Amino acid sequence: MKVVVIGGGISGVIASIYASKNNEVTILERNSNLLKKLLLTGNGRCNYFNSNQDISNYNSENKDLLKEIITEENIEKVINFYNSIGIIPKIKNGYYYPYSNRADSMKESLLKELELNNIKVITDYLVENIEIKNDKFIINNDLEFDKVIISTGSKAAPKTGSDGIGYKLLNKLNLDIIKPLPSLVQLKGKGSYFKEWNGIRVDAKVSLYENNKFIKEEIGELQLTNYGLSGICIFNLSGRLKRGLDKNNKESIKINFLPFVTDIEKFMIDRNNLLKNRNILELLEGIINYKLVKVILKESNINEFKTFNELAEKEKQILYNNLINFNVDIIDTNDYECAQVCSGGLNLNEINTSTMETKKIKNLYVIGELLDIDGLCGGYNITASTISAILAGENI
Repeated sequence: MKVVVIGGGISGVIASIYASKNNEVTILERNSNLLKKLLLTGNGRCNYFNSNQDISNYNSENKDLLKEIITEENIEKVINFYNSIGIIPKIKNGYYYPYSNRADSMKESLLKELELNNIKVITDYLVENIEIKNDKFIINNDLEFDKVIISTGSKAAPKTGSDGIGYKLLNKLNLDIIKPLPSLVQLKGKGSYFKEWNGIRVDAKVSLYENNKFIKEEIGELQLTNYGLSGICIFNLSGRLKRGLDKNNKESIKINFLPFVTDIEKFMIDRNNLLKNRNILELLEGIINYKLVKVILKESNINEFKTFNELAEKEKQILYNNLINFNVDIIDTNDYECAQVCSGGLNLNEINTSTMETKKIKNLYVIGELLDIDGLCGGYNITASTISAILAGENI
Protein backbone atom coordinates (compact mmCIF):
# COMPACT_ATOMS: atom_id res chain seq x y z
CA MET A 1 0.00 0.00 0.00
CA LYS A 2 1.09 3.57 -0.65
CA VAL A 3 0.95 5.54 2.58
CA VAL A 4 1.44 9.28 2.98
CA VAL A 5 2.28 11.00 6.25
CA ILE A 6 1.45 14.70 6.15
CA GLY A 7 3.78 16.43 8.57
CA GLY A 8 7.32 15.44 9.57
CA GLY A 9 7.26 16.18 13.27
CA ILE A 10 7.93 13.51 15.87
CA SER A 11 4.51 11.84 15.58
CA GLY A 12 4.67 11.77 11.77
CA VAL A 13 8.17 10.34 11.74
CA ILE A 14 7.39 7.61 14.28
CA ALA A 15 4.14 6.67 12.51
CA SER A 16 6.01 6.38 9.22
CA ILE A 17 8.61 4.07 10.79
CA TYR A 18 5.93 1.66 11.98
CA ALA A 19 3.80 1.92 8.81
CA SER A 20 6.79 1.17 6.58
CA LYS A 21 7.11 -2.43 7.75
CA ASN A 22 4.91 -3.67 4.92
CA ASN A 23 4.17 -0.53 2.90
CA GLU A 24 5.65 2.20 0.74
CA VAL A 25 5.67 5.35 2.90
CA THR A 26 6.18 8.98 1.92
CA ILE A 27 6.46 11.93 4.32
CA LEU A 28 5.34 15.34 3.05
CA GLU A 29 6.87 18.18 5.07
CA ARG A 30 6.27 21.90 4.52
CA ASN A 31 9.61 22.90 6.06
CA SER A 32 12.99 22.35 4.44
CA ASN A 33 13.80 19.69 7.06
CA LEU A 34 12.07 17.34 9.49
CA LEU A 35 11.62 17.50 13.26
CA LYS A 36 12.03 21.26 13.55
CA LYS A 37 9.90 21.59 16.69
CA LEU A 38 11.58 18.63 18.39
CA LEU A 39 14.80 20.64 18.75
CA LEU A 40 12.97 23.18 20.94
CA THR A 41 11.54 20.69 23.43
CA GLY A 42 12.89 20.63 26.96
CA ASN A 43 14.90 23.78 26.23
CA GLY A 44 16.81 21.89 23.57
CA ARG A 45 17.28 18.78 25.72
CA CYS A 46 14.14 16.89 24.58
CA ASN A 47 12.16 15.80 27.62
CA TYR A 48 10.36 12.90 25.94
CA PHE A 49 8.86 10.88 28.81
CA ASN A 50 7.98 10.98 32.50
CA SER A 51 7.90 8.13 35.01
CA ASN A 52 4.66 9.49 36.51
CA GLN A 53 2.04 8.51 33.95
CA ASP A 54 -1.09 9.21 35.98
CA ILE A 55 -3.99 10.18 33.69
CA SER A 56 -4.32 13.49 35.57
CA ASN A 57 -1.23 14.69 33.70
CA TYR A 58 -3.25 14.69 30.46
CA ASN A 59 -6.21 16.81 29.37
CA SER A 60 -9.05 16.27 26.92
CA GLU A 61 -12.70 17.22 26.56
CA ASN A 62 -13.40 13.47 26.54
CA LYS A 63 -11.63 11.92 29.53
CA ASP A 64 -13.23 8.49 29.05
CA LEU A 65 -11.78 8.10 25.55
CA LEU A 66 -8.48 9.61 26.71
CA LYS A 67 -8.18 6.72 29.20
CA GLU A 68 -8.43 4.29 26.26
CA ILE A 69 -5.32 5.88 24.72
CA ILE A 70 -3.13 6.57 27.77
CA THR A 71 -2.95 2.96 28.96
CA GLU A 72 -0.20 0.95 30.65
CA GLU A 73 0.19 -1.16 27.52
CA ASN A 74 0.60 1.89 25.27
CA ILE A 75 3.00 3.57 27.69
CA GLU A 76 5.14 0.42 27.60
CA LYS A 77 5.19 0.68 23.79
CA VAL A 78 6.62 4.20 24.09
CA ILE A 79 9.46 3.05 26.35
CA ASN A 80 10.21 0.08 24.08
CA PHE A 81 10.27 2.24 20.96
CA TYR A 82 12.83 4.73 22.27
CA ASN A 83 14.95 1.87 23.59
CA SER A 84 14.77 0.21 20.16
CA ILE A 85 16.28 3.23 18.39
CA GLY A 86 19.17 3.44 20.84
CA ILE A 87 18.01 6.26 23.12
CA ILE A 88 19.44 5.75 26.60
CA PRO A 89 17.54 7.92 29.08
CA LYS A 90 18.99 10.34 31.57
CA ILE A 91 16.32 10.44 34.30
CA LYS A 92 16.04 13.43 36.61
CA ASN A 93 13.10 13.66 39.05
CA GLY A 94 11.17 11.31 36.77
CA TYR A 95 11.87 13.38 33.63
CA TYR A 96 13.45 11.43 30.75
CA TYR A 97 16.03 13.05 28.44
CA PRO A 98 18.46 11.52 25.94
CA TYR A 99 21.63 10.71 27.87
CA SER A 100 23.48 13.27 25.76
CA ASN A 101 21.09 15.93 27.11
CA ARG A 102 20.61 17.09 23.51
CA ALA A 103 17.47 17.03 21.37
CA ASP A 104 19.53 16.58 18.21
CA SER A 105 20.55 13.12 19.47
CA MET A 106 16.88 12.16 19.33
CA LYS A 107 16.52 13.78 15.93
CA GLU A 108 19.47 11.94 14.41
CA SER A 109 18.29 8.60 15.80
CA LEU A 110 14.84 9.09 14.25
CA LEU A 111 16.26 10.22 10.90
CA LYS A 112 18.48 7.12 10.82
CA GLU A 113 15.37 4.95 11.26
CA LEU A 114 13.76 6.69 8.27
CA GLU A 115 16.84 5.90 6.19
CA LEU A 116 16.98 2.26 7.30
CA ASN A 117 13.28 1.78 6.51
CA ASN A 118 13.56 3.36 3.03
CA ILE A 119 10.99 6.05 3.80
CA LYS A 120 10.72 8.71 1.12
CA VAL A 121 10.81 12.31 2.37
CA ILE A 122 9.59 15.28 0.32
CA THR A 123 10.33 18.64 1.96
CA ASP A 124 9.12 22.15 1.11
CA TYR A 125 5.76 20.63 0.19
CA LEU A 126 2.62 22.24 1.65
CA VAL A 127 -0.51 20.09 1.57
CA GLU A 128 -3.51 22.35 1.01
CA ASN A 129 -6.10 19.90 -0.26
CA ILE A 130 -7.07 16.26 0.18
CA GLU A 131 -9.67 14.68 -2.09
CA ILE A 132 -11.05 11.15 -2.03
CA LYS A 133 -11.70 9.50 -5.41
CA ASN A 134 -12.35 5.80 -5.96
CA ASP A 135 -11.06 4.98 -2.46
CA LYS A 136 -7.83 6.82 -3.19
CA PHE A 137 -6.54 10.00 -1.54
CA ILE A 138 -5.44 12.72 -3.96
CA ILE A 139 -3.06 15.30 -2.46
CA ASN A 140 -3.04 18.76 -4.10
CA ASN A 141 -4.34 17.20 -7.35
CA ASP A 142 -0.80 15.87 -7.59
CA LEU A 143 -0.06 12.73 -5.59
CA GLU A 144 -2.16 9.58 -5.02
CA PHE A 145 -2.13 7.32 -1.95
CA ASP A 146 -4.07 4.45 -0.40
CA LYS A 147 -3.78 5.61 3.20
CA VAL A 148 -3.22 9.01 4.83
CA ILE A 149 -1.83 9.95 8.25
CA ILE A 150 -2.29 13.63 9.13
CA SER A 151 0.26 14.82 11.70
CA THR A 152 0.68 18.51 10.97
CA GLY A 153 0.78 19.67 14.60
CA SER A 154 -1.41 22.25 16.30
CA LYS A 155 -1.26 26.06 16.10
CA ALA A 156 1.41 26.32 18.80
CA ALA A 157 4.86 27.62 17.85
CA PRO A 158 3.87 28.59 14.28
CA LYS A 159 7.48 29.49 13.45
CA THR A 160 8.12 25.72 13.32
CA GLY A 161 5.44 25.31 10.65
CA SER A 162 2.51 24.46 12.94
CA ASP A 163 0.13 27.20 11.84
CA GLY A 164 -3.14 25.26 12.02
CA ILE A 165 -3.24 23.98 8.42
CA GLY A 166 -4.16 20.53 9.78
CA TYR A 167 -7.36 21.84 11.33
CA LYS A 168 -8.34 23.29 7.97
CA LEU A 169 -7.73 19.97 6.25
CA LEU A 170 -9.85 18.17 8.85
CA ASN A 171 -12.64 20.74 8.59
CA LYS A 172 -12.79 20.21 4.82
CA LEU A 173 -13.29 16.52 5.53
CA ASN A 174 -16.20 17.38 7.88
CA LEU A 175 -14.50 16.16 11.04
CA ASP A 176 -15.40 17.76 14.37
CA ILE A 177 -12.74 20.08 15.80
CA ILE A 178 -12.83 21.32 19.41
CA LYS A 179 -11.62 24.92 19.27
CA PRO A 180 -7.81 24.98 19.64
CA LEU A 181 -6.50 27.41 22.26
CA PRO A 182 -2.96 28.16 23.52
CA SER A 183 -1.71 25.94 26.36
CA LEU A 184 1.55 25.69 28.33
CA VAL A 185 1.81 29.45 27.95
CA GLN A 186 2.36 32.62 30.00
CA LEU A 187 -0.50 34.57 31.62
CA LYS A 188 -1.34 38.25 31.23
CA GLY A 189 -2.61 39.87 34.40
CA LYS A 190 -4.42 43.00 35.43
CA GLY A 191 -2.29 45.16 37.71
CA SER A 192 -0.15 48.27 38.01
CA TYR A 193 2.84 46.64 39.73
CA PHE A 194 4.14 44.25 37.08
CA LYS A 195 7.06 46.44 36.02
CA GLU A 196 8.15 46.59 39.66
CA TRP A 197 8.37 42.81 40.08
CA ASN A 198 9.59 42.01 36.56
CA GLY A 199 12.36 39.42 36.48
CA ILE A 200 11.83 37.98 39.96
CA ARG A 201 11.78 34.20 40.38
CA VAL A 202 10.33 32.65 43.51
CA ASP A 203 9.30 29.19 44.69
CA ALA A 204 5.57 29.42 45.30
CA LYS A 205 2.23 27.65 45.33
CA VAL A 206 -0.17 29.00 42.70
CA SER A 207 -3.89 28.26 42.65
CA LEU A 208 -6.36 28.72 39.80
CA TYR A 209 -9.76 30.13 40.64
CA GLU A 210 -12.65 30.35 38.18
CA ASN A 211 -15.57 32.60 39.10
CA ASN A 212 -14.05 32.64 42.62
CA LYS A 213 -14.16 28.84 42.85
CA PHE A 214 -10.96 26.84 43.43
CA ILE A 215 -10.02 24.66 40.44
CA LYS A 216 -6.44 23.44 40.76
CA GLU A 217 -3.05 24.25 42.30
CA GLU A 218 0.59 23.80 41.32
CA ILE A 219 3.87 24.21 43.21
CA GLY A 220 7.12 25.29 41.57
CA GLU A 221 9.26 28.17 40.42
CA LEU A 222 7.10 31.17 39.60
CA GLN A 223 8.45 33.79 37.21
CA LEU A 224 7.08 37.31 37.66
CA THR A 225 7.01 39.29 34.41
CA ASN A 226 6.22 42.78 33.20
CA TYR A 227 2.84 41.54 31.94
CA GLY A 228 1.94 38.92 34.55
CA LEU A 229 3.06 35.38 35.36
CA SER A 230 5.19 32.61 33.88
CA GLY A 231 6.97 29.42 34.90
CA ILE A 232 6.14 25.71 34.66
CA CYS A 233 3.62 25.89 37.51
CA ILE A 234 1.76 28.61 35.56
CA PHE A 235 2.05 26.73 32.26
CA ASN A 236 0.34 23.73 33.81
CA LEU A 237 -2.70 25.86 34.70
CA SER A 238 -2.80 27.91 31.50
CA GLY A 239 -4.73 25.54 29.23
CA ARG A 240 -7.61 25.15 31.66
CA LEU A 241 -7.56 28.89 32.38
CA LYS A 242 -7.62 29.89 28.69
CA ARG A 243 -10.66 27.69 28.04
CA GLY A 244 -12.38 29.45 30.93
CA LEU A 245 -11.56 32.88 29.52
CA ASP A 246 -12.90 31.75 26.16
CA LYS A 247 -16.24 31.10 27.90
CA ASN A 248 -16.12 34.58 29.50
CA ASN A 249 -15.46 33.21 32.98
CA LYS A 250 -13.56 35.23 35.56
CA GLU A 251 -10.09 33.68 35.99
CA SER A 252 -7.59 34.51 38.71
CA ILE A 253 -4.39 33.14 40.19
CA LYS A 254 -3.74 33.26 43.92
CA ILE A 255 -0.09 33.08 44.95
CA ASN A 256 1.32 31.72 48.20
CA PHE A 257 4.80 33.24 48.44
CA LEU A 258 5.49 31.22 51.63
CA PRO A 259 4.30 27.69 50.81
CA PHE A 260 6.43 26.22 53.60
CA VAL A 261 4.45 28.14 56.24
CA THR A 262 1.44 26.41 57.79
CA ASP A 263 0.36 29.20 60.18
CA ILE A 264 1.18 32.63 58.76
CA GLU A 265 0.14 34.56 61.86
CA LYS A 266 2.31 32.50 64.20
CA PHE A 267 5.17 32.59 61.69
CA MET A 268 5.15 36.40 61.56
CA ILE A 269 4.85 36.79 65.35
CA ASP A 270 7.73 34.36 65.92
CA ARG A 271 9.86 36.09 63.30
CA ASN A 272 9.19 39.49 64.86
CA ASN A 273 10.17 38.16 68.29
CA LEU A 274 13.37 36.68 66.85
CA LEU A 275 14.47 39.72 64.84
CA LYS A 276 14.45 42.73 67.12
CA ASN A 277 14.27 46.35 65.99
CA ARG A 278 13.31 45.58 62.37
CA ASN A 279 10.74 47.40 60.29
CA ILE A 280 8.29 45.31 58.30
CA LEU A 281 10.38 45.58 55.12
CA GLU A 282 13.48 44.31 56.91
CA LEU A 283 11.44 41.57 58.58
CA LEU A 284 10.39 40.13 55.21
CA GLU A 285 13.33 40.77 52.90
CA GLY A 286 15.34 37.94 54.42
CA ILE A 287 12.88 35.42 52.97
CA ILE A 288 11.34 37.23 50.00
CA ASN A 289 13.01 39.23 47.20
CA TYR A 290 13.40 42.87 48.23
CA LYS A 291 11.51 44.21 45.18
CA LEU A 292 8.68 41.75 45.75
CA VAL A 293 8.35 42.74 49.41
CA LYS A 294 7.92 46.36 48.33
CA VAL A 295 5.16 45.32 45.90
CA ILE A 296 3.36 43.29 48.58
CA LEU A 297 3.55 46.13 51.09
CA LYS A 298 2.39 48.66 48.52
CA GLU A 299 -0.57 46.47 47.54
CA SER A 300 -1.33 46.02 51.26
CA ASN A 301 -1.20 49.82 51.73
CA ILE A 302 1.36 49.40 54.50
CA ASN A 303 4.19 51.81 55.26
CA GLU A 304 7.39 49.81 54.86
CA PHE A 305 9.08 51.70 57.71
CA LYS A 306 6.53 50.64 60.30
CA THR A 307 7.45 47.86 62.70
CA PHE A 308 5.28 44.76 62.95
CA ASN A 309 4.03 45.87 66.37
CA GLU A 310 2.95 49.21 64.93
CA LEU A 311 0.62 47.58 62.42
CA ALA A 312 -3.10 47.65 63.17
CA GLU A 313 -4.78 44.24 63.32
CA LYS A 314 -6.56 44.96 60.04
CA GLU A 315 -3.23 45.79 58.37
CA LYS A 316 -1.75 42.52 59.64
CA GLN A 317 -4.63 40.51 58.21
CA ILE A 318 -4.26 42.20 54.81
CA LEU A 319 -0.50 41.51 54.90
CA TYR A 320 -1.03 37.85 55.83
CA ASN A 321 -3.46 37.46 52.94
CA ASN A 322 -1.09 39.03 50.40
CA LEU A 323 1.81 36.89 51.59
CA ILE A 324 -0.03 33.58 51.15
CA ASN A 325 -3.03 34.47 48.98
CA PHE A 326 -1.89 37.27 46.65
CA ASN A 327 -4.54 37.68 43.95
CA VAL A 328 -3.81 38.34 40.26
CA ASP A 329 -6.80 38.69 37.94
CA ILE A 330 -5.97 37.17 34.55
CA ILE A 331 -7.19 38.87 31.39
CA ASP A 332 -5.55 36.65 28.76
CA THR A 333 -2.70 34.31 27.90
CA ASN A 334 0.12 34.96 25.48
CA ASP A 335 -0.65 33.89 21.93
CA TYR A 336 0.24 30.77 19.92
CA GLU A 337 3.75 32.10 19.21
CA CYS A 338 4.60 31.60 22.89
CA ALA A 339 2.56 28.45 23.51
CA GLN A 340 4.25 25.04 23.65
CA VAL A 341 1.05 23.18 22.69
CA CYS A 342 -2.67 23.74 22.22
CA SER A 343 -5.65 22.41 24.08
CA GLY A 344 -8.51 21.24 21.85
CA GLY A 345 -8.20 19.60 18.44
CA LEU A 346 -9.88 16.68 16.74
CA ASN A 347 -12.70 15.38 18.91
CA LEU A 348 -11.72 11.93 20.18
CA ASN A 349 -15.23 10.76 19.28
CA GLU A 350 -14.11 10.99 15.64
CA ILE A 351 -11.44 8.29 15.91
CA ASN A 352 -11.00 4.66 16.83
CA THR A 353 -8.87 5.00 19.96
CA SER A 354 -7.01 1.73 19.32
CA THR A 355 -5.92 2.63 15.77
CA MET A 356 -6.26 6.44 15.35
CA GLU A 357 -8.28 5.78 12.18
CA THR A 358 -11.21 8.15 11.70
CA LYS A 359 -14.62 6.53 11.98
CA LYS A 360 -16.13 8.48 9.08
CA ILE A 361 -13.31 8.04 6.57
CA LYS A 362 -11.65 4.66 6.12
CA ASN A 363 -7.84 4.67 5.79
CA LEU A 364 -7.55 8.24 7.18
CA TYR A 365 -5.59 8.55 10.43
CA VAL A 366 -5.05 11.57 12.67
CA ILE A 367 -2.24 11.68 15.25
CA GLY A 368 -0.09 13.93 17.42
CA GLU A 369 -1.00 17.41 18.55
CA LEU A 370 -3.93 17.58 16.12
CA LEU A 371 -5.87 15.41 18.57
CA ASP A 372 -7.79 16.81 21.52
CA ILE A 373 -5.07 15.69 23.92
CA ASP A 374 -2.62 17.95 25.72
CA GLY A 375 -0.40 17.25 28.67
CA LEU A 376 1.37 19.08 31.44
CA CYS A 377 5.03 20.07 31.21
CA GLY A 378 7.31 17.10 31.72
CA GLY A 379 7.37 15.00 28.54
CA TYR A 380 3.65 14.22 28.43
CA ASN A 381 2.91 15.81 25.06
CA ILE A 382 5.67 13.88 23.29
CA THR A 383 4.47 10.71 25.03
CA ALA A 384 0.88 11.23 23.86
CA SER A 385 2.07 12.00 20.32
CA THR A 386 4.26 8.90 20.33
CA ILE A 387 1.40 6.67 21.47
CA SER A 388 -0.92 7.92 18.72
CA ALA A 389 1.85 7.50 16.13
CA ILE A 390 2.61 3.93 17.18
CA LEU A 391 -1.08 2.94 17.17
CA ALA A 392 -1.64 4.36 13.68
CA GLY A 393 1.59 2.94 12.27
CA GLU A 394 1.00 -0.50 13.76
CA ASN A 395 -2.53 -0.64 12.38
CA ILE A 396 -1.39 0.30 8.90
